[in-house]
Amino acid sequence: MFQTYADFYDKSHPVTLSVLLVLSFYFIVVNWVFFYRLFTLHQWIKTENDSLESLLIHSRTLPEYAYLSHFTKSSSKLSTALFDMASYAATKESTKGLMILSVVASTTPFIGLFGTVVSILDTFDHIGQASGTMSIIASGVSDALVATASGIFVAIFAYTYHQILKRKAFELSGLIRMQGDALLSQEG
Repeated sequence: MFQTYADFYDKSHPVTLSVLLVLSFYFIVVNWVFFYRLFTLHQWIKTENDSLESLLIHSRTLPEYAYLSHFTKSSSKLSTALFDMASYAATKESTKGLMILSVVASTTPFIGLFGTVVSILDTFDHIGQASGTMSIIASGVSDALVATASGIFVAIFAYTYHQILKRKAFELSGLIRMQGDALLSQEG
């Protein structure tokens, strides 16, 4: 393996280094999107859960802070269509950021593989120019595989984060639908 980062930097192809830079940027973006959306959804779910409990236990109307209250204020008659529209709007809002995570999860292994292929080609080029030994091949291939490993590493986080946020969005949508159903059952 390589002794230091400087040694790795000197031995690696510029394309591989660029790939590692892009993957580092992706990793930062993925973490930012995940934690921002996680805290936002967590707070929203807590609010909607409190609203649902209030509605089911002692209140016949939605609290002002509930998401559905914005839809029921503008309409004099409650309907399934109104609550379906509110649920779709909440789903759209709660799934923001999932596309970024999905794209990163599906593309980063290929970006890492691209860096590996370029680095291996560079290693074979150096073998052809000098009397290559197995140590040159082994060193070049091991350095090249860092790009693939990095791509897979970022993809694992992006995919995992995507699934967690998708589940949170589903949970939120369910809470909003339950509130709508509770309001419709009280009216009927």
